[in-house]
Amino acid sequence: MSRYLRLLRIFTGATLSAQLEYRANFVGALLASLGEVGVALLGLGIVFGQPGISSVGGWSFREALLVTGFFMLTEGVISVFIQPNMSKIADAIRTGSMDFTLLKPIDAQFGVSTRHLNVLRAPDLLIGLGLIAYAASGLSVTPGGVLGAALLYVSAVVIVYCIWLALSTTAFWFVKTQNVAELFNGVFGAARFPVSAFPLPVRAFLTFVVPVAFITTVPAQAMTGELAWGAALASPVVAAALFVVTRLFWLRAVGSYTSASS
Repeated sequence: MSRYLRLLRIFTGATLSAQLEYRANFVGALLASLGEVGVALLGLGIVFGQPGISSVGGWSFREALLVTGFFMLTEGVISVFIQPNMSKIADAIRTGSMDFTLLKPIDAQFGVSTRHLNVLRAPDLLIGLGLIAYAASGLSVTPGGVLGAALLYVSAVVIVYCIWLALSTTAFWFVKTQNVAELFNGVFGAARFPVSAFPLPVRAFLTFVVPVAFITTVPAQAMTGELAWGAALASPVVAAALFVVTRLFWLRAVGSYTSASS
């Protein structure tokens, strides 16, 4: 374990040294982050700005804003930690540089999942946490609710990571996977709103097919104390099942890999 922690420290240091050379890019990334939160808040403003609308799907404005905060936080996790690594898997397979990853004396999945960071999108994390704190300040939130939300959000991050890894792993057979990732991004955009705000068929799709509900709605419900025990137990079970399935899928993909240089 100490060996992998040491590698994480080395990877992070190398990434910081490389990206901070171009400080002007930070301004562009910050504007992109502000643009994303602006679009999310605009959507809420349009919905709740209509006359006579005080709740949507049983969610008040503050509660819906809490979901938006978790959405922005997850966008930050994806932009900073997940996407920079997953987007390079296809290139590594196409160019044959995946050989070097597989030959290193570390777990290959760990290597492809942690080598790169995009620290320029760190403001997304701060914006998401800020929205969560602001929304929670106007709600009846208990320490137990905050702890439950934090634990369930760990499951949410695992779910997001597994989906991205599974989609990226298909590059071992289909080199161009960018369109698949963009498809997930399009579906994930629905996570900025509470899942109960959608019609029942869409709600079922976002819960059982693409488990978007477990990523933002479930942690928000836990924080407000409105989460049913069934959903609370289902979130870590779904995360654990996805992790096992994705791990097996990754091992199978690596076993079928033939070097581009051979």
